[in-house]
Amino acid sequence: MFKVITRGFSQEFERWTDALNAAKSLQPKCKSLFEDIRIFDGEDLVWVYSRSHTYPQYIGPGTYNRLAILFLQEAIDNGEEWAVGEEK
Repeated sequence: MFKVITRGFSQEFERWTDALNAAKSLQPKCKSLFEDIRIFDGEDLVWVYSRSHTYPQYIGPGTYNRLAILFLQEAIDNGEEWAVGEEK
């Protein structure tokens, strides 16, 4: 279970891609250097976006690789053809 949290917003998602899309849609609303958007995987913080960094930060060793693999698995499970190398 993934949870996206920022000031005035908190929502849980079953899929990593849904949580990531929700967090990315909140980025334009993150105006202050002291505001951030966080994604938790259960109790573990795995992703943070803030104006103080150019790009979102993946927290913890191996987190980026694990979430990238999960992203591809969810795309394949969802039937997205580009994920399995097929052309439309």
